[in-house]
Amino acid sequence: FRAAELKHGRVAMVATTGYLFNAAGFHFPGMLSSDISFESLSTMSPPDAWAAVPTAGKAQILATIFAAELITEGYQGTHYMKGGDLPTMVFPKIDFSGVSEVTMARKRTSELNNGRLAQIAILSFISAHYIPGSVPALANNAAF
Repeated sequence: FRAAELKHGRVAMVATTGYLFNAAGFHFPGMLSSDISFESLSTMSPPDAWAAVPTAGKAQILATIFAAELITEGYQGTHYMKGGDLPTMVFPKIDFSGVSEVTMARKRTSELNNGRLAQIAILSFISAHYIPGSVPALANNAAF
């Protein structure tokens, strides 16, 4: 189940970073669609910004996620739950052959721990948004 923990941790790290960037008001230049600018989305809370994304945009995001799942889960020979290697999806491929096993073990542990923290963080952000007062540290913060 380590692969699932890694994947969920990585997704949570990206989600937490995205939530914080949106909450801080950072945005891409230009237009998301013909009538919605990225700047207008940055003035909303992240859940409200997601709700404002057109259905076609959400479909494109979900299709990309689906394709990534197919690539990492469906076409790698023996599945990792049956003794195969853990899935990798890094663009471009990174060569870690010059890194010692001790360093790699420490970095893998750091990645797992950071992923666990990010899972707690993103769930706390979402809880604070939908259930006011549920996360006292985030109470009275407009971004949540």
